[in-house]
Amino acid sequence: MSISRSSVALACAAVALLTACAGPRPQPLDTSGDARLIERWTTTPAPVDNIDSVTTWHARDGKVWLFASAKDVDNLVVFDADTGANLRRVGGPGSGLGQFERPNGIAVIDDLLFVVERDNHRVQVLALPELKSLAVFGAAELKVPYGLWIEPKGEGAYDVYVTDSYQLADGTPPPLEQLSERVKHYHVARAGERIDARYVASFGDTSASGALRWVESIYGDPPHGRLLIAEEYLETGSTLRVYDMTGRYLGIDLDPSHFDGQAEGIALWSCPDGSGYWLATDQRADGNRFQVFDRVSLKHIGSFSGRNTSNTDGIHLQAQGSASFPRGVFYAVHDDQAVSAFDWRDIAKALKLRESCQ
Repeated sequence: MSISRSSVALACAAVALLTACAGPRPQPLDTSGDARLIERWTTTPAPVDNIDSVTTWHARDGKVWLFASAKDVDNLVVFDADTGANLRRVGGPGSGLGQFERPNGIAVIDDLLFVVERDNHRVQVLALPELKSLAVFGAAELKVPYGLWIEPKGEGAYDVYVTDSYQLADGTPPPLEQLSERVKHYHVARAGERIDARYVASFGDTSASGALRWVESIYGDPPHGRLLIAEEYLETGSTLRVYDMTGRYLGIDLDPSHFDGQAEGIALWSCPDGSGYWLATDQRADGNRFQVFDRVSLKHIGSFSGRNTSNTDGIHLQAQGSASFPRGVFYAVHDDQAVSAFDWRDIAKALKLRESCQ
């Protein structure tokens, strides 16, 4: 989700072909302090797709599938996660099971694929590997849903957190007192092909310091009792806000000085002992960087950028090794039309991070 820097910029966009418009312009991105990495591969660009989010699934035969949500064509793209080869497309426009209207956030847990549909105002659940639609939920509560994160809660049980970035008619954020429902919490239970979803609660801070004015990406870290949520609104400063697992803002933000653009996709590299790293997109259309923070202290460690990857929305960190990426791989959307893969070994070497938890 890309937000303009000001109402002036919005006005400029509307008349760009007719006149020049004065207003603040973003400064060129200075990547001189970044680790500059070469992507192992980038999928074949499809400009019509408007790709937003990515996730992976390990099949029982050892192969790994990479899913990407193609918003503008209302389907999902499936790639070979080791090579980037395009395997197939799933779905099409509509409101029935197996159909999508502007799919956005996606996540895999066990053998289930969850897809947030902004324009159907719901979450759809598909079984893997068949990609058979099992259920939809959330239509009664969700207004303009974007992203999600899922916490396993035992055999066949999950807590699902869905961000809801409803805005006023003119596209601006609602008043602070109306921001208390920025995240919807559901409990989902599975029994065979039966999916039961129960709405639990909504939350969102309504103070000037903790509000979520533009919200999309969310990611949880239950061992540390944290939900990290991207506040994308540039006018008040984009950053990642830290909430607890009950939806209470903890008064903590990741250092906003490391986000020159919009704080976007979020990923966590985690070890069983509680250590690890947070990764987040600093999204810019003129090239962007990926910021890395310590999992425990939340202190900034460093940043890296790709040779070609820019304007990144969603990211996904696959820590489990595969044939091409034995120590894991970091996937990043490239300019709404492709997905790039970065070998975790390259990232770890460049930023002096650990390659594995051992």
